[in-house]
Parts: sequence; C-alpha cells; structure tokens
Amino acid sequence: MKQLPFKGACVAIVTPFDETGINFAELGRIIDNQIANQTDAICITGTTGEAATMNDEEHRAAIKFAVEHVNGRVPVIAGTGSNDTAYAIDLSKFAAEVGANAVLLVTPYYNKCTQVGLVAHYTKIADAINVPAIVYNVPGRTGVNIKPETYAKLSKHPRIVAAKEANGDLTSVLRTRKLCGDDLAIYSGNDDQIIPILSLGGQGVISVLSNVAPRDTHLICQNYFDGKIDEASRMQIDYCDLIDALFCEVNPIPVKVAMRLLGWNVGKLRMPLCEPEPAHVEEIKIALKAHGLL
Repeated sequence: MKQLPFKGACVAIVTPFDETGINFAELGRIIDNQIANQTDAICITGTTGEAATMNDEEHRAAIKFAVEHVNGRVPVIAGTGSNDTAYAIDLSKFAAEVGANAVLLVTPYYNKCTQVGLVAHYTKIADAINVPAIVYNVPGRTGVNIKPETYAKLSKHPRIVAAKEANGDLTSVLRTRKLCGDDLAIYSGNDDQIIPILSLGGQGVISVLSNVAPRDTHLICQNYFDGKIDEASRMQIDYCDLIDALFCEVNPIPVKVAMRLLGWNVGKLRMPLCEPEPAHVEEIKIALKAHGLL
C-alpha cells in the first residue's frame, strides 16, 4: 500500500466566519479542541468548510493558517479541488508549498467531464504536485461519479493514494477494492458508512460528525482497527440519530448550527446557504442531548 496521509477519523472542519471574513482565532480554538479529542487529521477548506464561497485569498489563508496552527501535531489535508484544472493545480501547489500533508480533490462540478476527462484531470494535477492526492467522489453535489474502472486507472499514479468515497454505493466500493487492491485506499465520505467501508478494507473517514464528536468518531475507527468490531459497530449504530440530524438539511447547515449550540462562535452561513427550518434545529438539539453533548 502507498504511504497514506492518515488512518482513522479526519475531521472535515467547519470554517468560522465573522463580519470581516474568517475568524482565525475561533478556527484555532476548534482545531486545538479537535486535536485534544484525538482526531487523526484535519481537513481544511472542504465542503463542510464552505470553501465554495471563499475567495482565493481566504482559501489560501485558511490552508496556511491550519498548517501553521496544527504545527505537525496531526496531518493537514487541504481541499484544493476545482472544476478548473489549472486552478486546482495552482492551489494544490500552494498547499504543498505551505506544508499541507495531502490535497483533497473533488471531481469537476457543473461543467463535469467524462471518465476519460477525469483521468486526464487528476493525472495532470498529480503530475504537478509533490504531495499525496485524495480523489473526492461526491456525485450528489457534482453530478459526476467515478467508476471503479476509472479508479483502477487513477490508482496507478504514484501520488494518487486514496479516494474519499461519498457516492453511497457500497457495491461500487467493493468493485473498486477488487480492481485497485492496495494501490488505492478508501476513506468513507459518509458518516453512516464508516463501518461498512472499513469492513471492505477502508482506512478511515473524512467526517462531518467529528466536528461535534471527535473522540467517538476516532474511537469508531480505532476500535475497528484494534479488533473490537462489535464495539465499533455498536458506536456506529448508536450515532445514527445524530448523523441523521447533521444531514437533515444540506451540509454544512446543520453542523454549523450544532457547533453554535455547543458554544462555538462559528458565525453565519454564507449564502446561498441559509438557516435551517426551526423543526430541524430542534432535531439537532434533541440528538446532541441524547449523546450528552448538550
């Protein structure tokens, strides 16, 4: 197997905003809390971090800040994907230069591309950087799905080391594992599928749940790796209600509400994301209370 940037639970960390932009002081506090609670890695500027509504200056500043603030305590994965291959290369090079341990590259959205185009896109980025690349497959957001046969081609590149798989299709994961073997690691991109993907040889999760339950998300993975399968499975099942609540509206609306409820000054959501329905806020409160978090 290629050397992986992390194994276990990586938090897809929220970005706190204030009236001036990114609230770096609060981001630092959130990062410190995550590390204190055993998170295995930090993913900055991902979907949950609202990277889609960051300008280029903010995007780069968030990556640089995360790397410097983490200061080697855990790996930092920088979300640098784009539907513009040239921009993804530029941002990925920047992330590598400031010390990110790996980059997370979402499939090209809106303009989309063919499976041949996906191979060309990811190959061109991987050729241009000197850090590991994690391919991010989330067709519900991008309109593009990576097929197992395409993963097999991508896995031959020495710097394409893993996939964050969020298409929800475990059969596709099974076929990808069959075709790629140890040439491509799989991280779950869905918190409700951590154990199923670990059971197929997955190496962890890039998690929304970790924002509010970092220690237990880490333990779901660690218990599994330690052979405590029943305990890991029990925890996965137990957290079903909170996972459902964190996805009762489009991510990251619920998790930012949850973070506010827990006392974190994460600020407002950036438009076009908006505040959730009152009934969903109540659902989030109930789930947090059920797990002793609120």
